[in-house]
Amino acid sequence: MSESDFSKATNAFEKYLRDERNLARHTLRAYLGDLQSLFDQMQTLGKSSLEELDLSVIRSWLATMQVKGAARTTLSRRAVSIRIFSHWAFKNGFVASDVAATLATPKTHRVLPEVLDIPNAKLAMDALLTRVGEEADAISKRDSALVEILYASGARVAEVCGLDLRDVDYERQTIRVLGKGNKERTVPLGNPATRALKLWIAEGRLELVRADSGEAIFLGVRGKRIDQRTVRTIVYNALAALEGVERLGPHALRHSAATHLLEGGADLRTVQEILGHASLATTQIYTHVSTERLQRAFKQAHPRA
Repeated sequence: MSESDFSKATNAFEKYLRDERNLARHTLRAYLGDLQSLFDQMQTLGKSSLEELDLSVIRSWLATMQVKGAARTTLSRRAVSIRIFSHWAFKNGFVASDVAATLATPKTHRVLPEVLDIPNAKLAMDALLTRVGEEADAISKRDSALVEILYASGARVAEVCGLDLRDVDYERQTIRVLGKGNKERTVPLGNPATRALKLWIAEGRLELVRADSGEAIFLGVRGKRIDQRTVRTIVYNALAALEGVERLGPHALRHSAATHLLEGGADLRTVQEILGHASLATTQIYTHVSTERLQRAFKQAHPRA
């Protein structure tokens, strides 16, 4: 494949993904990486033109990835990436036909998410609150508010990192988050998370705020908007002390929030709205988690289990 063919197709496809599909940055990078990988495979097979792309080439590429040990989820995403590219390339005259239209997506094994039980979730929040009382510093207030909000709202790490001061409604006890695809949604917090957030903003944030902090709610030690890696470390440390709990991160709090809502009687549609899932099928996995937990409790406690 000539460099000009590669560059023209890649640049135009990137513009389409960014401007028309409005993909998140990491998703955009993943799609373009998949395309680069496919083009590399074509070169290996001696294919010098984009017009030589066909279904056998794509299947050969996926098979090569599988032999190298790629996870089913990775193979599935790559198949989706190339189907999107193939359809776009056909519509825009880069290829003569939509060669990947009939490409099947490799099936993935459904892995049930790890969740905290309610007593452990309470223990984690209480421990952070105790630390606030003992240390009374900005970091302890920030960490408590962060973990409370992640669990109360079920928000993604990126969504919480992106929160600004104007996104909080104290009267309604809600926050407005910007989710995938730049879709806004409003999610409830409840009393403990709202109290922790108020304390952080009124007292703790003032100690870290700098001229370039902007409207960011959560700040790092240098006063800039907190990054996702720091949040993950905070959550790992907060949950590490829990007995019998494996290493869990922020997404476990999101999973836990969803599971506990369903166990408490919330309907699937409500949980879907809170989590910001585009599809109800994504939310339904938490019903399986709840069922598994109920079955374990039944087997442990019922005399006829």
